[in-house]
Amino acid sequence: MSKRAAIKLTDEELADFLAKERKVQIASIGKDGAPHLVTMFYTLWEGKIAFTTYKNSQKILNLQRNPVMTCLVETGTDYNELRGASLTGNALITDDPAILDPVGQAVGHQIIGLEPPTDLTKADPAVVEGIRHMMRKRYAVILEPTKISSWDHAKLG
Repeated sequence: MSKRAAIKLTDEELADFLAKERKVQIASIGKDGAPHLVTMFYTLWEGKIAFTTYKNSQKILNLQRNPVMTCLVETGTDYNELRGASLTGNALITDDPAILDPVGQAVGHQIIGLEPPTDLTKADPAVVEGIRHMMRKRYAVILEPTKISSWDHAKLG
């Protein structure tokens, strides 16, 4: 078995890793062809990386021109602790409330330092309404992955 194959995350490990992490580096392609790279808080929507951003943000302008983006989620300090996943695909940009509200609530709660609620009826109503108010100026972006690379250097022993 190759070293690359030995450190690859299984589908279950990848799903667990993405569910536990909170920050993602997002690369889109700028008008001049250069990468535009930012770090965002994210959640999973139907198992896919999802985040919100302002409707007039550079990310949205880039993704409207060219929907290809790469998302990098990584952790670890020492070499033997490095774990991560790079996911490339196309961005789905939406302001559909059925997607925007749950994605916005999950990410919005993280941004203010709260655990994302599993049941909005049990969350602080003022926080929920405040996040809904913020979402009026935002889109949800969902990555539809076409290529996934992953690694866990702890598997090297």
